[in-house]
Amino acid sequence: MALPGLGAPITAPAADLPDWAKRSTNLANAAIGAKALFATDEFFAPLERMLNPEPAVFTPGLYDDHGKYMDGWETRRKRTTGYDWALVKLARAGTIEGFDIDTSHFTGNYAPAVSIEATDCDSEDLEALAKAQWTTLLPSTSLKGNSHNLIKITPEQTWRVLRVNMYPDGGIARLRVYGKPMGVFDRSQPDTIYDLIALENGGRAVAWNDAHYGEPSNIIMPERGINMGDGWETRRRREPGNDWCILQLGATGIVESIEVDTAHFKGNYPDRFSIQAARMEGGTDQSVITQSMFWDYLIPEQKLTMDAIHHFKEQIISIGAITHIRLNIIPDGGISRLRLWGKVVS
Repeated sequence: MALPGLGAPITAPAADLPDWAKRSTNLANAAIGAKALFATDEFFAPLERMLNPEPAVFTPGLYDDHGKYMDGWETRRKRTTGYDWALVKLARAGTIEGFDIDTSHFTGNYAPAVSIEATDCDSEDLEALAKAQWTTLLPSTSLKGNSHNLIKITPEQTWRVLRVNMYPDGGIARLRVYGKPMGVFDRSQPDTIYDLIALENGGRAVAWNDAHYGEPSNIIMPERGINMGDGWETRRRREPGNDWCILQLGATGIVESIEVDTAHFKGNYPDRFSIQAARMEGGTDQSVITQSMFWDYLIPEQKLTMDAIHHFKEQIISIGAITHIRLNIIPDGGISRLRLWGKVVS
């Protein structure tokens, strides 16, 4: 509902993501630790909004002290030579597959072009970053206004901080950096317990049969889900069988306990679940799908209840070290979070 004097908020449409983005993690997601470090100008809208994981929203009639309220990063109109730029620290070091430079709701004020540089320097100190070695990942590229500008690059080494150059000024609603995060594991402490599947530890969604209401990558996000949309939910199954998704652990490990959280899922939680798992070497994401049908069970079928955290330990079958799991929900429904607690092995 619109507030008095304001139009109804308009949410930007989701991008029609290509396969390389669907199977990647947004490393510039503030919800998992990405940070806005510096911007040459933030007159109309602060840099930190550009890292918000939620879709950009436009509210007609909403103004602040600097002018029209824009949901993104927006600089003032430049009246000198040069260009604006900003530093963004990724949530985790990782390889980068490509970008969504989202200019949703920016029409006469979007950035006409950008380039993106990167460094593997892990510092947040501006002087240290000024002295770091930078590599151009994306040369100067023209943008379209009010659009998802999806750009694929060739992944190389891992990167930690990006420099986003905006020529010469303007606004960007969201920056999404699709890639594969590197887990942070202290291998000198072999008895340390980690959530091996957590997105922030390098876990990722590989494949799934259905994600009508929510993506599988949501179930490995930090914290508990905030609502029913913050999870993996499939359509109502009207045929035999069950729904499934395949996820890759952040590192090879041995699972010791499992948590399945059905927070907010009440009339639509799965009746049961099971997990199959294997240690995979070689192959591709596509080839894993067929193989997963024959993986050993890490945990056989277990009952679930609505809106609750379920803990499993004694039910886990010892199958050794694994790299991938297939989560089966029976027959369909929604899960908010999945945690696989265990130890990293070589």
